[in-house]
Amino acid sequence: MPTVGIVMGSDSDMSVMSKAADILEKFGIDYEMRIISAHREPDVFFEYAKSAKSAGMKVIIAGAGMAAHLPGMLAAIFPLPVIGIPMHTTSLGGRDSLYSIVQMPSGIPVATVAIGGGANAALLAARMLAISDPDLLEKLEKYSLDMKEAVMEKDRKLSETGYKNYEK
Repeated sequence: MPTVGIVMGSDSDMSVMSKAADILEKFGIDYEMRIISAHREPDVFFEYAKSAKSAGMKVIIAGAGMAAHLPGMLAAIFPLPVIGIPMHTTSLGGRDSLYSIVQMPSGIPVATVAIGGGANAALLAARMLAISDPDLLEKLEKYSLDMKEAVMEKDRKLSETGYKNYEK
C-alpha cells in the first residue's frame, strides 16, 4: 500500500516529479504517482483528496505551475502533510507557482520546496515518515553521511590537483 502520493496536474511536470519518485524508491518508500487536474477534472481531484488518507497515504507531494492550486486544495481536504513543488513557468520563471503555493491562508499549511525541487520534496516526505520509522531514519542518516563523504572526496581531489587540473 503506498504511503506517499505524488500528484501533478499535467504530464509536463513529469521530469520534476520523477525525481521525487526516484528518491522514494531509493529509500524503499511505497508511493503512487497520479496526473490529476484540480481545474480540468474537479470531481476526480476531490475524490482523490478525500480518499487518500483511507487509502493509506501519509504524505502527498504535489507539483503545480502557474496558478498552482493543486497543493493548497489538497491541503484543504487531506488532513496529513502536503508538500508543494512549484514548477518552472515560461511567463514568470516559477515565481508565480512559488507564491501561489507558499502563501496559503492560516490553517491550511503546505510545506514548500524550491522551484523544481522534486528530490527535496521526497527527502522531506522521507524525513516526515522517519519520525516513526527507525529503519528509514537510519537510511536517511547514511544518505547524509554519503553526501558528506562525496564532498570531502571532491575537496581532497581539488587539493591534490589544483583547480586547473580538476576533472569532475
